[in-house]
Amino acid sequence: MPIAESSMLEVLQKHWGYSTFRPLQREAMEAVLEHRDSVVVLPTGGGKSLCYQVPAILMDGLAVIVSPLISLMKDQVDGLRESGIAAAAVHSALDPAERQRIANEIRGGNLKLLYVAPERLCTERMLSFLQERKVSFIAIDEAHCISAWGHDFRPEYRMLGELRERFPGIGVHGYTATATEHVRGDIAKQLALRDTEYLVGNFDRPNLIYRVLRREKSGAQIHDVLERHKGEAGIIYCISRKEVDSLTQSLQAAGFRAAAYHAGLSDEDRHRNQDAFLNEQVDVVVATVAFGMGIDKSNVRFVMHTGAPKSLEHYQQETGRAGRDGLDSECVLLHGGNDFMIWRKLNDQVTGDARVQLERNLRGMEGFCTSVVCRHRALVEHFGQTYEGENCGACDVCLDQQEVLPDAMIVAQKILSCVVRVNENFGGDYVAQVLVGSKEQRILENNHDQLSTYGLLKEHRKTTVREWIEQLCGQDFIAREGEYRVLKVTATGREVLRGQRTPRLLATDKKVEATKDTPKKKDFSEGMDAGLFEALRILRRQIAEEQKVPPYVVFTDVTLQDLSRRRPTSDAHFRLAHGVGEHRAKHYGERFLAEIARYASEHGLSTDVTVFAKSREQQAVEALRESSKNSGTKTAAAPLFREGKSLAEVAEQLGRATSTVNDYLTEFLADEGYMSPEPWIDGETFAAICAAANEVGAERLKPIFDKLNGRVSYDQIRPALACWRNQQAQAE
Repeated sequence: MPIAESSMLEVLQKHWGYSTFRPLQREAMEAVLEHRDSVVVLPTGGGKSLCYQVPAILMDGLAVIVSPLISLMKDQVDGLRESGIAAAAVHSALDPAERQRIANEIRGGNLKLLYVAPERLCTERMLSFLQERKVSFIAIDEAHCISAWGHDFRPEYRMLGELRERFPGIGVHGYTATATEHVRGDIAKQLALRDTEYLVGNFDRPNLIYRVLRREKSGAQIHDVLERHKGEAGIIYCISRKEVDSLTQSLQAAGFRAAAYHAGLSDEDRHRNQDAFLNEQVDVVVATVAFGMGIDKSNVRFVMHTGAPKSLEHYQQETGRAGRDGLDSECVLLHGGNDFMIWRKLNDQVTGDARVQLERNLRGMEGFCTSVVCRHRALVEHFGQTYEGENCGACDVCLDQQEVLPDAMIVAQKILSCVVRVNENFGGDYVAQVLVGSKEQRILENNHDQLSTYGLLKEHRKTTVREWIEQLCGQDFIAREGEYRVLKVTATGREVLRGQRTPRLLATDKKVEATKDTPKKKDFSEGMDAGLFEALRILRRQIAEEQKVPPYVVFTDVTLQDLSRRRPTSDAHFRLAHGVGEHRAKHYGERFLAEIARYASEHGLSTDVTVFAKSREQQAVEALRESSKNSGTKTAAAPLFREGKSLAEVAEQLGRATSTVNDYLTEFLADEGYMSPEPWIDGETFAAICAAANEVGAERLKPIFDKLNGRVSYDQIRPALACWRNQQAQAE
């Protein structure tokens, strides 16, 4: 059994109300507990914070967590304290008395986690102070900020390179949500990590629904999204401060609860607007990219971009702020051709390698905007992983909300021919004007109204032709070159001209309503009472105001939904709900139970509902399926299991940890319908696990572990329960 697995699960259950690991959490925690340096890349909402918070509780001494923003530190510390964990943050907003109080707590050994900004940590005074204490490990959050190749480089992070020398005997760990292979290597290099263990999760966020639309001037697209998510939290990103201010005023005038956020506002205004969003006093923040890194709000239901970001890394990071609780959320990107001109103008002073990287980033973003490929696939493959699904069921392409042009070959040949006829010396706007038969003076002066391609697409609007040109660029049939971005037909584009390759072009967008009727991937809302959910939200807000913390710190929406379907009336049943830990149950259980009892009585609802649909363990297996799609290792394990090979043999052959292979085995047994886990678990042990499951239930592992007095490991319980559930399903 992996080191301290039972202890890790016990801490998870006690403080956070979780009884299972998310993908790669266990491996990341083991790296910390075993003092092995690591770089951990998990998607937003993948549980990165727990990877160091759980070990911090289990280890002697003080864990030092590096974090770039005060708001992010405050959110983390508030959440830890609500979970009954001693934590504090040191930053510039503290008065001297509070800083002294924290220092005394550290001297007394009363803190488990200390959050601090890199520039404050790397002062001689702070480093000397910590060197005199027992530091268990150092974790660097948002670790991509240390890499000049990352999308959010911060020079102050470079100071962290001296930590290895100042604290030679402890583990140092970097955590981030977005990092390419190059950036991951640079993180390890800049932090001077030793024998680095890289743990990279699946970059896909299956609960996010992506939609990419050509921007219309009316603003109706923005209002449509807000109407779909009325009363729900969302973020709207704009490229410029001017657009932020204008859109905020427009939304407020239309009756939406909106606030602005950008670097041009005073610190006081920014903090007030951010706090209003966190505390559910406003629903929508309209912001530049200056907003978001410090936001840990779990129930953001939509993220919208009114213009294209400057890279797919930025897009992944910003859309990642939606659906952190795992529930379905929407990401809408509006784009226009001038978005990329704006970014290039804003970066006119950039030169050398940085300029080359900027251009590469912009072209990648342009390709994404104009692509007709599954959005989930495009994002995953950008980060070097493989997306194996045929249809994600969660983007505009796969949901058939865009119509493919039936005569794409002919249209593409007309466009490419026109590019050639103008001698590949003009940009996309000019070529589009020629194709629609424009009488613009420059075209007449160049005699391009005499070309055979002049007016070939005159039955279409110029904006439509312009979009087709963008789509051909996105599929590498046309390249843009030079300062003026003139169009050149590529080698693959010439294959289209010869009829050897068929591109995909979109017709004008089908008017398909993007409603909440989109198939859901999560089942927490299934069976819940919506009225009770709203009543619990109101109670949560009241408690949050009393505690002076954001509402999601008290309980997430996922927890409230689970409570709204379970409708518990006892402490024991209350603790079964997702995300209800010991500390929160003790402090909030009585009030929530009273509200549930009141509502159920008034509305004639049954209480103490037994939930059979998808236990947390089953959800974890499903999450594992998603996370392992990128490597194919899981698939390679199946034939080895069919041969009856042991876990150790499979682990050695696949180059994976035994604990990971055990997860593959659990999924294999479940998928193949095995009724018995032999030869991996002997019959006597399996019978004992089944008997315990029949007695205490199989929704959580710990009661079974305790029932068997710790004689059977969690790695035996998991695959055994997969077979037990197969037996139950057959009996039904």
